[in-house]
Formats: sequence, C-alpha cells, structure tokens
Amino acid sequence: MGNYGDPQVTARLQAKLKLPVFVAPMFLVSGRNLVVASSSNGVLGSIPALNARTTEILDSWISDIAAKLETASAAAPFAVNLIAHASNTRLDADVDLMIKHKVPIAISSVGSPDRLIDSIHSYGGLVFSDAATVRHAKRAASAGVDGLVLLSAGAGGNTGWLNPFSFLAEVRQFFDGPIALAGGLSSGRQIAAAEMMGADFVLMGTTFIATHESEADQRYRDMLIESGADDVVTTDKLTGIPANMLRASLEKSGFIDGGNHKGFSVNRDTELMKMWRDIWSAGHGVGGVTRIASVRDEVERLVQERAVTLMRNQSMAEVY
Repeated sequence: MGNYGDPQVTARLQAKLKLPVFVAPMFLVSGRNLVVASSSNGVLGSIPALNARTTEILDSWISDIAAKLETASAAAPFAVNLIAHASNTRLDADVDLMIKHKVPIAISSVGSPDRLIDSIHSYGGLVFSDAATVRHAKRAASAGVDGLVLLSAGAGGNTGWLNPFSFLAEVRQFFDGPIALAGGLSSGRQIAAAEMMGADFVLMGTTFIATHESEADQRYRDMLIESGADDVVTTDKLTGIPANMLRASLEKSGFIDGGNHKGFSVNRDTELMKMWRDIWSAGHGVGGVTRIASVRDEVERLVQERAVTLMRNQSMAEVY
C-alpha cells in the first residue's frame, strides 16, 4: 500500500463514468460543447479556465455546462483546469467560481496545487494535479490532492518525458488514489493496457480534437488526420515547457525552417492566443486519428475496442 491517496475516491469516480477516460482540457480547443458532449456520453469532460478570456465569461460557461448536464441522463462529472502558477492573476477569482458552482473536479497545472486544495474540498470537490516527474507527483500527493494526472512521453501540448510504464510503477509505490495516465493514447486497446499497468483512468486529448464538438479549426482537424507520430515535434520554445506540436503547423507559421527553430518570442496574452490559433498540438497517438466524428461515436469506438481487448485477455487468462 502507498502512503497517499484514497482508493475509495477511485471507485466512486469510476462508478460515474461509462469509460475510464478524462477528455483533456485543451487550450482554445475545449469549449462548452465538447465538455457537455463528453460528460453526456459518459466520459469526464474538462475545460481550461483560461479558455474564457475573463472570470465573468467563465462564470457563464460553467453555469451553461452545469445546466445542460443536469438535464442529461446519467451524465458524468466535469472538470475545470486551473493554472496554479503565481503568474496566473485570475486564480483566486476562478477558485471562487469553483466554490460558487461546486464544480466536481479541479485539475491543477503548472504550479503547486496547495492554493486549491482547501477551497475545493470545502464543498466536496476533488483536486487532481498533473505531474511530469516523480518528484512533482510526490509533492502533489503529499500536499493532499485526491488524484494525479501523469504526463508521460507522447502527451500532446505540454508533455512529459518519462516512459509511462516506469512512471506509473514508481508513482504507485507511494500513491493509492486515482491516477489518470496521459501520453499518446488514442484507442480502447490502449485504455485497457493502461488499466493493466495500474492506471485507473486515461487522459485523452488528440482523439477528441477532431470531433465535431471541439473548437478546433477545420484545418487543424484535417492536419491531424493527415499526420502520424513522426510529424510531432517536441519544443520548449513556445511556452518554456516541453510541448508536442504538429510540425506542419510550425512550418506554416514560420516557427521552424528545415527543423531549426527560428526562436521568436511571445510575451503578451493576445499574441499567445493568436499564435496558438495557427500552431497546433498533438500527441504521439495522432496516427490513430483517422476521421472527423462526433464525441458519441468516438466514445462508442473506444468502449468497443476496450471491451474486445479485455475479453481477449480474460480468455487468455482462462487458458493459462
């Protein structure tokens, strides 16, 4: 048994999901429609707080999401992703909104989750923290988070660099609570594999970018379908944190030329927003994105692929 985390939290959350999947909170891609479609179809939808340009806009978005999910039958919970770094001047105001609306789950990124935990727990919410290293996972666990999102090698956008097998195994030595594994996952077979490795959930983003309900530009969807893992570039020149991006979008924007970064810098939020509208992220699982479909259809595909894999493994276990 580990030192941190409560496995009962895992069981309660799993009971609310049709499939053990969190749809990743993606900058400029995750909107209200994607969150509602995800949670309405039994997977956990999420949205970055900063996708809403102001706290007031976020307030209206959360109200809309909550109202629509309240009328959906057997809807899964949803989450709001909060940047916990000190540079986020909106954090306190956005946390107040979490309390106001009793948002079920907060996902903390880029910074210590300490500032979130007591506030989110005050109304019974859960705090997940993402981590790209064992050290950061241990720090978040010791702070008292309910769950962890492990960013392993191959995750889209801000990414990790550890092998998922090694990363998950080491974190399981000290954390018994819910773990969502992220990193290049795009099929039901991979969901089942992650569960066999000891993950409780997976975090999937790239697969859902190409859905009808996402806010992605049509050119972005088309590029995903045309791309494979070799078309993904890892760079820290955009945000200061290693991120996986589509090479073709970097080339078209003039950011790289012949594999070399031109190294332009972006300082203001407005410039960052404009840049990310034409520079697009993807994980190593992009080769599994072969169509533009609805969230419902993607979830059903994943459910069926996972079920077949689990049945096959059960049959093999019975033989041996």
